[in-house]
Amino acid sequence: MLLPVRWLVLVVFISAAVQSQSTPLDLRSVLVAAEADNLELRAARQQRAMALAGLQTARQFLNPSISFGAARDTPHESVLWDQIFELGGKRGKRIALAREEQAATELDISVLSRQIRQRTRQAFYTVIASREQTAQAKAALDLATRIRDIVQQRFDAGDVAQIEVIQADVELARTTTDYETAAQTEKIADAQLAALLNLPVTEAANVQGRLSDLPKVESLQVANDAAMRSNADLQRATEEVQLEQRRLELAKAQRVPNLDIQAGADLNSPHEFSVGPRGQIAVSVPLFYHGQGEVAQSTTRLEFLRLSLQALRTNAAADVAAAYFDYLAKAHQAEQYEQKIVPQSVKLQEMAEDSYRSGKSNLLTLIDAQRKLNETRKTYLDSLLAVQSSFATLEEVVGAPLD
Repeated sequence: MLLPVRWLVLVVFISAAVQSQSTPLDLRSVLVAAEADNLELRAARQQRAMALAGLQTARQFLNPSISFGAARDTPHESVLWDQIFELGGKRGKRIALAREEQAATELDISVLSRQIRQRTRQAFYTVIASREQTAQAKAALDLATRIRDIVQQRFDAGDVAQIEVIQADVELARTTTDYETAAQTEKIADAQLAALLNLPVTEAANVQGRLSDLPKVESLQVANDAAMRSNADLQRATEEVQLEQRRLELAKAQRVPNLDIQAGADLNSPHEFSVGPRGQIAVSVPLFYHGQGEVAQSTTRLEFLRLSLQALRTNAAADVAAAYFDYLAKAHQAEQYEQKIVPQSVKLQEMAEDSYRSGKSNLLTLIDAQRKLNETRKTYLDSLLAVQSSFATLEEVVGAPLD
C-alpha cells in the first residue's frame, strides 16, 4: 500500500513541475520570483541574524568578578565580589546604536532588492528583445529566400545574368548567418535571466510580454518627489547621519565614570576574628582624559555627513532629471520608428521588389532596400529595448517602482 502512495506523490510533484514550467511568466511574475528566489538577495537577508546578534550583545550587563586570596599574614584568606555599574545610560545608548545598525542592515537589503529588481526587469526585456530580434532575423531570412527565388525564376526565364543569382545566394547566406547568430544570442539572454531567478541556466524561461509595451512616467516632479523619499544614496546618507548621532550620544555617555562596588570578607585572622566583612567603592576620576577625542571626532564626522546629505539631495535631483529626459528621448525615438520610419522602409522595400519583378530596376537596388529594411527593424527593436532599459535606470535612480 505504501508504494502506490509514493508513486502518487511523485506524479503530483512532476505534474506541478511541468505546469510551473508551462505557465508563462509576465513581468510582475518574474519580479516576484526574483524577490523570493534570487541567491544574492537570500544571502544578504542572512545579515539580519548578524544584526540581531549585535543587538543582543548590546543588551548584556557587565559580568561581576569573584576573587579569592590566601596569604601567610593575617587574615590568611579573603573573598571579594567586584561589580561594575555603568552610569550615564551607557547600556541604553549601546542598544540604540545596535538598533540603528540593524536599521542600516535592513536598508542595505532593501537597496539590493531594488538593484535586483532593476537587473531582473532589464534581463526580462532583453529576453523579449532577443526573441523579437530572432523573429526579425527569420523574417529577413524569409525575405532573402523569396528574393533568391525571384532571381532564380528570372534567370531561368533568361531575363537576368547568372551574376544576379550569385548575388542573391550571397545575400541569403548572410541573412542565414544573422539568423543563427540571433538564435544563439537568445540563449545568452535566457541564461542571464535564469541566473537572476535561481533557475537552471540551460533552460529557457517561459516568459510573455511585448517589447513595445512601454511604461509611462507621470512627470518629472513625481519622479523627483519619489527620489527624495527612496533614493538609495539619500537613504544611506540619512541612515549614516542617524547612526553617527547614536555614536556621538554613546561617546558622550562614556565620559560618565562607572561605579565600581566591591564587597567581601577577610577570613581566619587568629586572636582577632574569624570572619571580617569588607567593602569599597571606586570611581575613576576624569582628571586627564574624559573622552574628548571621541566626542570631537564624532561631532566632526556628523557635521560632514549632514553636509554630504545636502549635496546628495542636489545630485539626486540632477540624476533623476537626466534619467527622466533620457527616457523621454528614447521613447520619442522609438515612437518615430514605429509610426514613420519602419512603415516607410517597408513601403520602399515593397516598391523595390515590384520594380525588380517588372524589370525596371536591378538586383542591387532591391538588395539595398532589403538591407535597409532589416537594419531599420533592428534599430527599432534596439530603440524599444533602450526605452525599457532607460526606464529601469530611472527606477533605480528614484529607488522605487514607477509603474
